[in-house]
Amino acid sequence: MADGLRERKKQETRIALSWAAVRLAVERGYGNVRIEDIAAEAGVSLRTFRNYFAGKAEAIAAREVDRMYAIAEELRVRPAEEPLWVAIRAAIEARYALGASDGGQPPDEHWVAGIRLMMSEPALQGAIAAAYAVAADELTAAVAERTGATGLYPRLVAEVIGAARSVVSAEWLRADPPRSMGDLLYEALDLLAAGLPEPH
Repeated sequence: MADGLRERKKQETRIALSWAAVRLAVERGYGNVRIEDIAAEAGVSLRTFRNYFAGKAEAIAAREVDRMYAIAEELRVRPAEEPLWVAIRAAIEARYALGASDGGQPPDEHWVAGIRLMMSEPALQGAIAAAYAVAADELTAAVAERTGATGLYPRLVAEVIGAARSVVSAEWLRADPPRSMGDLLYEALDLLAAGLPEPH
């Protein structure tokens, strides 16, 4: 029980640091944020920050890793009789709120502008690419366990989900009027599950 509480506190600290990094980067600009600022914003020491992350880019990208790990975990416990894409959507719906920035609501345009500027940073783009690679491995393993498939199929499913997430993020940033990230993601999943039929 003590171990479980300790792990939960560690995860809460990790999430708090990641969100502090995002908030400050959006408010001040990525280049104007120091790791000391992030630690102070999250109410922890600089040493604690360094126990979790190597730098601010990794702290921001951690949201994606944590979210995808949670989705993979949820996929593993979905009922075995559910079709794969039904289970994937249910897993994402159940765990998507982890790290979600808009609470299912259309985003504030100032927040979007800050996120857009932040995402243009090359260092952050590299960290997010590395985060997606880690997340894809975990999701691949979850799909393989669920389907019993090996090789191409589970990796393809995981990469397709990652690609959908990337496209949805880009669409979320440029949508006018603004749209909920969750709504866009579920629309993308529905299109994938239907085999990407041509629009009419």
